[in-house]
Amino acid sequence: MDDQESGWRAAVRRSLPLVLVILLIGSLGTLLYSASSASRDHERALQEQRRSFEIIALARAFEAKTARAEVTLARYVISLDPDVGRLFQDQWRTASSQLKLLNYATRRSGWQRANVRELQDAFQQRGKTLSEIGLRTTYDQKMAALAQFHRAGRSEDLKHITALLDRVIQAENARLQERSLAVKLAGNRTQFVDRTSRLFGLVLLVCVLFALWVANAAYSERRMARRMAESEAERADRLEEAVAARTAELSDAYEQLKKETSERAAAEENLRQMQKMDAVGQLTGGIAHDFNNMLAVVVGGLELAKRRLRLKPQEAARHLDNAMEGANRAAALTRRLLAFARSEPLLPSAVDLDMLVGGMGELIDRSIGDQIIVSIDRQAKGWRIFVDQHQMENAVLNLCVNARDAMEGRGRLLIRTGQAHLASHEIGECAEGDYVTLSVKDDGCGMSPDVLARVFEPFFTTKPVGKGTGLGLSQIFGFVRQSQGEIRIESEPGEGTSVHIYLPRKIGMEKAADAEQSLPEGEPVLHPPARILVVEDDPRVLNQTMSALAELGHLPVACDHPSKAAKLLTSHGDIGLIMSDVLMPDMTGPEMIRTLPPAFASLPVLFVTGYAGDIAEGTDFGGHEVLRKPYTLMGLSHALSNALSGSHHPGTAAAAE
Repeated sequence: MDDQESGWRAAVRRSLPLVLVILLIGSLGTLLYSASSASRDHERALQEQRRSFEIIALARAFEAKTARAEVTLARYVISLDPDVGRLFQDQWRTASSQLKLLNYATRRSGWQRANVRELQDAFQQRGKTLSEIGLRTTYDQKMAALAQFHRAGRSEDLKHITALLDRVIQAENARLQERSLAVKLAGNRTQFVDRTSRLFGLVLLVCVLFALWVANAAYSERRMARRMAESEAERADRLEEAVAARTAELSDAYEQLKKETSERAAAEENLRQMQKMDAVGQLTGGIAHDFNNMLAVVVGGLELAKRRLRLKPQEAARHLDNAMEGANRAAALTRRLLAFARSEPLLPSAVDLDMLVGGMGELIDRSIGDQIIVSIDRQAKGWRIFVDQHQMENAVLNLCVNARDAMEGRGRLLIRTGQAHLASHEIGECAEGDYVTLSVKDDGCGMSPDVLARVFEPFFTTKPVGKGTGLGLSQIFGFVRQSQGEIRIESEPGEGTSVHIYLPRKIGMEKAADAEQSLPEGEPVLHPPARILVVEDDPRVLNQTMSALAELGHLPVACDHPSKAAKLLTSHGDIGLIMSDVLMPDMTGPEMIRTLPPAFASLPVLFVTGYAGDIAEGTDFGGHEVLRKPYTLMGLSHALSNALSGSHHPGTAAAAE
């Protein structure tokens, strides 16, 4: 009986600490979880509260920046000071940035999204109105700008923006009250957890004292277990030595694996470099092949013309025509390379795609051969696009040539234009609106998914080396993106290929283009002989330009450096036009024009360029006529006529007409 009672007490002493530990751990875990949850809720509530204050501050800042920009615009309309106009543009862009920050800050606030989206639309509409006022002021239409600014100050757009801002702030204030209440409740909860922690600490102290009493009672039992623990420790030391040895083996294996990984990365880098060199070699071979063919036509034609110039003038003229055609093809290839590199400025104009495709019928037939039946379905019905006409023609011709190669010179080709209304991001990154479509469909071999995934890569081509540069589709892709459009390709092996191009419709250009097309076509307007200042740093190009102007009956004055232009203008008071290269040493042509004395600000200007990659935007030309190199006498005559008449038609001064 005594033995049973002693055993029961011993069991109680052994199990009691375990029970106390379990209770303490459970209580501590519960308390820690409650404290963590309360702290997390409090922090979340504070973050939401700070977000509300941030949104309100952004709304106020946007409202202040918008008001300051409109005040600056009023100063610009009254003072006509260009610096004030630029200040207005900077302030309006800053207001746009504030609105983007507000849009980003409310991205997770579903109750604010509709207000901010409506605010963005109203801000864009207001920006168009103020930009038109600034444009009128820039062109010295001060009274009209003042009248329009007065109407804009009383328009509903401004009231609508103010109302939307009030709505955003009121909604955020209401939300702020809720979040403030949440912060208060979370704070109360945190205080409750703190009081509970103090009470738990007192209980824990009592439990520790009780545990010490139990530990003292169990001390005798632990002495007996110590010997067993020592033997187990020796066994653990042996196991630790074995683990250390195994760890050393694993470390060596890890170092070997690191070395192999480094070698593999170096091999992959070498492979990528080899692929780049293959692409450059393919591009070089294609360009060399094309240029050699063109130079053979030019050199051979000029040599034959030189031999037959006296004896057979008609045959010499034919050879000269062939040489000119080869030179024009070389110029077209150069424009393709510049457009691919984003270095050739686009000269857009209103283009009727139906008329453009219809006018290319003979060129397409001659380019792809008689064994391909071409069908043209024109359904654009007067909708116009605002693109560079030469780039558009090159894109259509490239697509037709690619289709010819896919059909191996025999099959059916369908070219179709049409109309489409797209929702936002329905096709790629296209914005919502009307689009003119161009589809080129063939019944050729089609493309596999691997080839289809790489068709827009620069230098990628399935043609043999020397038969193509791999710039066709990549150049079309760049041109379409520059024109704010989108391109899609559908193809399956053996089922043919369909290429669809979407270009935004420009409604404002259609009436102007109709009026321009109604004018009779013919020779450029003839002007009396004019004295023309020719600014060109290349002496050979300068001599050729002087001869061309003299051939057209004008009186050229040579200027071999832009810094001499002002002095020559002063010494020749009868100069009626400045013809300037764009890229020259020390300063560009547009920079030279801007630095001329005010007395020569009204002189007409004709810019001549073969590469304008250093000119940031077309606005740097200041609205003056632009002529591309190389040009013909007819092209030069048209450009001079437009410049002297004061009429500028973007895109009409082409390389060869």
